[in-house]
Amino acid sequence: MNRICAALDVGDPAAAERLASRLLGHVGLFKVGLELFVAHGRAAVEAVRRFGQPIFLDLKLHDIPQTVEGAARGAASLGVDYVTVHASGGAEMIRAARRALPRTKLLAVTALTSLGPDDLDAVGLSRDVVSRLAKLAMGAGADGIVCSPQEVAALRAALGPGPLLVVPGIRPAGAGSGDQRRTGTPAEAVRAGANILVIGRPLRDAPDPAAAADAIAREIASLP
Repeated sequence: MNRICAALDVGDPAAAERLASRLLGHVGLFKVGLELFVAHGRAAVEAVRRFGQPIFLDLKLHDIPQTVEGAARGAASLGVDYVTVHASGGAEMIRAARRALPRTKLLAVTALTSLGPDDLDAVGLSRDVVSRLAKLAMGAGADGIVCSPQEVAALRAALGPGPLLVVPGIRPAGAGSGDQRRTGTPAEAVRAGANILVIGRPLRDAPDPAAAADAIAREIASLP
């Protein structure tokens, strides 16, 4: 299994198609995120569907349960393989999304990787918020959790081998962190128990995205 999910964080479907074509055969799935989807909707998904890779629609739905259920039903109609909601929306909201996504993997986002400890304190979230939200989401029917590299080991120990752990904030050694605060290397995340690594800028901004993806794959493969 290729664990690398390429985040197609580009401005339009044509750019997403170009990046996906360069990465085809070098990554395991493609992510269509909020910026691209809000601007272009279904066309953003259709641009990469022809490559035959699983599609991760990262919308981070967060609203009242009825609204989320309707939005999730719309996402299901696109035939995508993964959809995200915010776990902080609560158990009933997650259950509503689950009802609308019977054949789609439902992933619950805990705390954004752009939030450091001080940021969590500032918005009134305790340091154990990731663990609490993860357990709530799994109890409400999520298939997996989106968490930073720094929480993978603790969540894997707490949740066991079954749930998917999907990890953004991945930065190869020596890469800048940008606006991400809770980051880690590909090897660190996989060693801790990550199933899928979501990688955006280190691939998108590389002179040769395929070579960058292959280097990450080799790093993962070299793990004992």
